[in-house]
Amino acid sequence: MRCPFCQGRDSRVVDSRELSGGESIRRRRECSQCGRRFTTYERVEAGSLIVVKRDGRREDFDPRKLRDKLRIALTKRPIPQGEIDRIVTTVEAELLERGTVEVPSTAIGEIALRELKELDHVAYIRFASVYLSFEDLEDLRREVDLLTGSASLGNGHHAD
Repeated sequence: MRCPFCQGRDSRVVDSRELSGGESIRRRRECSQCGRRFTTYERVEAGSLIVVKRDGRREDFDPRKLRDKLRIALTKRPIPQGEIDRIVTTVEAELLERGTVEVPSTAIGEIALRELKELDHVAYIRFASVYLSFEDLEDLRREVDLLTGSASLGNGHHAD
């Protein structure tokens, strides 16, 4: 594993933790050359998924792309990184459970939206505005009305 800072090839594991019920492992590493720490994730490669885009294009499922989109939706929200990882793992697991190699991109968005709706309403609206292709403020208002009509708490957070 190369150090992302100095590109050194030697690092040692400082800490390891299981994520998502043991489906992946988060490792904190320390570079032997520069001494800086970085995080890696390890998981079993369960099989490949092909995402069928709305325009018919096909590409490999990339959990990093989903993770990046979730991070954008959760910008400045009080949600730990572990929740983003949990959502990505949930999405990938549900897609693999379908037992088909090709999955529509809409399925990824639907699962992610369901998880965000339970986690944080602001992030849900941010993600939905892109995924559902809001055309105007009326589309946004309609989605907020649907969300607040089904919300258990008005502030976008659920009780622990």
